[in-house]
Amino acid sequence: MIDEREFLARTHLDQATLAVWVRESWICPDRTAPEPAYSEADLARAGLIHDLKHNMGVNDEGLDVILHLIDQMHGLRRALAEALASMKEHGRGP
Repeated sequence: MIDEREFLARTHLDQATLAVWVRESWICPDRTAPEPAYSEADLARAGLIHDLKHNMGVNDEGLDVILHLIDQMHGLRRALAEALASMKEHGRGP
């Protein structure tokens, strides 16, 4: 996990932009510590957001839809992996 200062430096974002991205739930830092902490996944997501907005011209509404669909896809992949692991554990899977 990295702190906000390092996250901003590594993503080349300004604090105002990060605040918007967090408010929109595009980036979700860990808030269990006194200061927000960011993961490598947050760094990758920031890069994706930057590419979609600046290189592909996706507007904020489109970005919201794309990120939601990506999150759903990852959730489904995780659920499928868990189901397959459970089937293997019980001798009913591939």
